[in-house]
Amino acid sequence: MDKEFTLEDRLKERVKELTCLYSISSVLRKHSNNIQETLKEVCEITKNAWRHPKATIVELQYTDFQINTGPIPNKHVFQESKLSDHQENSGKIRVYYDAENYDKTDFLEEEQQLLNQIAIEISDFFQRESIKEREELIRRKAEHNDRLAILGEITAGIAHELNTPLGNILGFAELIQENNKDEQTKNDLDKIIKASIYSREIVKKLMFFACEMPHQKQPQQIKPIIEQALSLLGPNLKKAGVTCSFEIDEDNLVFPLDMIQFTQIIFNLVINAIYVSPPKSKIQISVSHSKNHILMEIKDQGPGVPKALRKKVFHPFYSTKPLGEGSGLGLSVVHGIVKAHQGEIKIKENIPNGSNFQILLPL
Repeated sequence: MDKEFTLEDRLKERVKELTCLYSISSVLRKHSNNIQETLKEVCEITKNAWRHPKATIVELQYTDFQINTGPIPNKHVFQESKLSDHQENSGKIRVYYDAENYDKTDFLEEEQQLLNQIAIEISDFFQRESIKEREELIRRKAEHNDRLAILGEITAGIAHELNTPLGNILGFAELIQENNKDEQTKNDLDKIIKASIYSREIVKKLMFFACEMPHQKQPQQIKPIIEQALSLLGPNLKKAGVTCSFEIDEDNLVFPLDMIQFTQIIFNLVINAIYVSPPKSKIQISVSHSKNHILMEIKDQGPGVPKALRKKVFHPFYSTKPLGEGSGLGLSVVHGIVKAHQGEIKIKENIPNGSNFQILLPL
């Protein structure tokens, strides 16, 4: 190729470069929704700024984004500049020529400087987008916390108002039952008593959901707490025809927690696991620890939780159980307790089938 490059050519290229930089800055500033489309436009502008635009291929790689203005030749020469948003994310932008028709001398030093400046513009753009995402996340969390605070006040009031009449219904129904000899009346009273006890349990959960946690966080041995909870749940497991195993990597493992609330976690998760477990299946509970964390896993062999529902199941009053069989507060209470202990709860798949509730708590 003709390598001659006059002063006039250089001036023309300089104008192209400045126009390119201005156009890219404008595109990035005007960006609204589709990052992919914005980056495609940036790559096209970059392509047209190079000395041989028809032969130029621009490639941009950044985290999940991979954009090319055309197929990259098998044999090629290129210029490259790195991308970084200062958040441990990185990538690159490259400009290619076909090595059969061009070589590295066809790239100008000014073009490398331009590419470096384009990389800075793109990196700054990604950093701004990252800040926007974090701000939006913080805003949503604040709104969610406000709604939960209001809901907590409402539920506390409702629970308080329902406690007395429920106690009266249950007390008088049991009193009548003692003196009753009619079989039909006995059956009707049994239904009233069962419904009252079920309603009282919902009220308890409402009060627990509404309260601030934790109350009495003290160093406790985890193994005896879990063993005692499983002992109390023995009849439930036997009735469902389900077995339960428990393993812990250190018998004397001590952790700062509220014993009542930690027991509530075990109860709610194991009862849920029993509900979804087919007969003759197994529930596995394991506790392991590292230098900084404790990991508790509760695995069942039920149908599992679809990915689309794994966040919804922790919302208050959301339940996958039939009407009358679940209050929708169990997992919400668990989530609240775990968060109050500065922990994290996730739902994973239990291979080959079922769910794995993982609770990570900081030591």
